[in-house]
Amino acid sequence: MDFDYSPKVRELQARLTAFMEQHIYPNEAAFHAEVDANRAAGNAWVATRIMEGLKLKARAAGLWNLFLPDSEHGAGLTNLEYAPLCEIMGRVHWAPEVFNCAAPDTGNMEVLARYGTPEQQRQWLEPLLDGRIRSCFGMTEPAVASSDATNIESSIARDGDEYVINGRKWWSSGANDPRCAVFIFMGKSDPDNPSRHKQQSMILVPRDTPGVTILRHLPVFGFDDAPHGHAEIVFDKVRVPASNLLLGEGRGFEIAQGRLGPGRIHHCMRLIGLAERALEQMCKRSLARVAFGKPVAEQGVTLERIAEARIEIDQARLLVLNAAYMMDTVGNKVAAKEIAMIKVAAPAMACRVIDWAIQIQGGGGMADPFLAHAYASARSLRLADGPDEVHRAQIGKLELARWKAMS
Repeated sequence: MDFDYSPKVRELQARLTAFMEQHIYPNEAAFHAEVDANRAAGNAWVATRIMEGLKLKARAAGLWNLFLPDSEHGAGLTNLEYAPLCEIMGRVHWAPEVFNCAAPDTGNMEVLARYGTPEQQRQWLEPLLDGRIRSCFGMTEPAVASSDATNIESSIARDGDEYVINGRKWWSSGANDPRCAVFIFMGKSDPDNPSRHKQQSMILVPRDTPGVTILRHLPVFGFDDAPHGHAEIVFDKVRVPASNLLLGEGRGFEIAQGRLGPGRIHHCMRLIGLAERALEQMCKRSLARVAFGKPVAEQGVTLERIAEARIEIDQARLLVLNAAYMMDTVGNKVAAKEIAMIKVAAPAMACRVIDWAIQIQGGGGMADPFLAHAYASARSLRLADGPDEVHRAQIGKLELARWKAMS
């Protein structure tokens, strides 16, 4: 593969970096202050004025829907071209939303663009592309090991011209957001199908449908991630039109695999940006801090950690670019091993680098708001979109399959 970025990508990198420096970094403290003020007033789940204003600026600057390969609605970039841009956005955890490139909306928009009917696209995809609404993806369940999607117990039952939905979901990102208007819900529509991968379906559930109840928000290591957040939700005898079904009965697992591939690699791209920023903090702090008569930067252990961080970040970036290249050239299914590899490597790398950055700060590292949230985010991604153990098992099986084929 060619590791050099095209002139188009370099131009977008420069524009995106300039936007971050002019509008995002200077507003980090103000964004959190606004959320804290809303929380103190009794409701953190309110869209911030800062975010809505920045979204208008990003759209006017042509930095909008960069993730979408469809050039009609997005930037028309490949996964390989999007990777360095996603990395830049990942340096601030709330920045992707400014450019309408935040999860779970990106994955949900891709699902609707790929599998939605014209009417589904008109009703839900268009307002998502415009940034007028947000969305949620309901897959994980508290009662089963959802790392195996075939374990899902929620039901989607046909009743005349409607489907009746029952189940409990959690870690449903974005459900608390007042702008969340629609859920993509995964459940079993044919539990007796002999193929475990054809028992599930996906269906669109408007947020205000009777029977949908958000029980609580779920904090991540103490962070509520408001106004986005993660929720536990009950769906009790929820009725939606049969036309809300995506692609067809029994196609849910297929949709999930198509959705999770890009979603996983986007998380990894953002983590590289997060780790780069942590390394920057580590270097700056080590040069400014003096211990035992010399700068911390001159201590052997510090030099080793800075070197290891540089090595691991670059290794992860190359794995991401390779996975993106494979997705673009041979498809997500053939690139399954490469996607799984980076999904294991990137969060583990980010956790280590951020931990070293915390350690070099000393006591201040435990109170640093960026590093604390960065670590929580990186650690959560060792579970989100499939835990490390599942991806390692897949990598091992695929590797063994090569040798079985040759024997």
